[in-house]
Amino acid sequence: MDGEPKNPCEAFSEKADVYAEFRERYDAELMLPPLRHWCGLQPQWTVADVGAGTGMLGDVFRANGNRVIAIEPNAEMRKVCARLHAGDAQFEVANGTAEATGLDAASVEMIAVGRALHWFDAERALGEFRRILKPRGWVAIVACGREERGRAENEGFEELLHSLPGQLERVRAGYAVYRRIDEYFAGGEVHHVQIPGEMVMDWEGLRGLTLSYSHAPMPGAVEFDAFERALKEFFARFQQNGTITLATRTWISAGRFAETSGEPDAG
Repeated sequence: MDGEPKNPCEAFSEKADVYAEFRERYDAELMLPPLRHWCGLQPQWTVADVGAGTGMLGDVFRANGNRVIAIEPNAEMRKVCARLHAGDAQFEVANGTAEATGLDAASVEMIAVGRALHWFDAERALGEFRRILKPRGWVAIVACGREERGRAENEGFEELLHSLPGQLERVRAGYAVYRRIDEYFAGGEVHHVQIPGEMVMDWEGLRGLTLSYSHAPMPGAVEFDAFERALKEFFARFQQNGTITLATRTWISAGRFAETSGEPDAG
């Protein structure tokens, strides 16, 4: 794990199943109200979920009645996404990247990105977003996950992750992109909200969540046994009645580019 940085398109190749089962879910009841308020999100819109993974964010928009096109470059993640949404004619899964989605120009009213912007070539992706958005379209950028600070459990977990001989620092360096969201939509319109919460997990849930991270070793890797021992020690230290609680936060941003200001059409 100490070698060259992973190709972003391959970072989750061994993790699709564990990601689908254990990664934090997006809460439609939290996310849809601000998007309806800011953007006028309507069920008639087509939403491109870019960097869709197993389709968790797309599920939020399906709950709103939207047609979703899940764009995912990783073959294993795409396979799981297609399996989980089999039979849903309004959920399409397609091979593509943020920089080259394969979608037609001016074909979607909204682009949604969840927990993936830091994997993109931001400048190229934003150019592609401009191309595929209909006039006056929106980009929603959302994430949900644990806090790094604020309570002993979160800080202890952060220390554990930093002890791994992996790519955590490389991944974290990419988070700078989120601090530039206002810049990307300068002259247009942009909104943000952060919503605190909690996540309660038993041992299996904590182990699965941690394995879903791109930088965590998987069973069979030389680092795995030491990693699992450290994770068990962390759980034993902080668990109460067989569960551990971590502070979480949901981040929701929505913006549109300067030349696309106005309200999207209903149809």
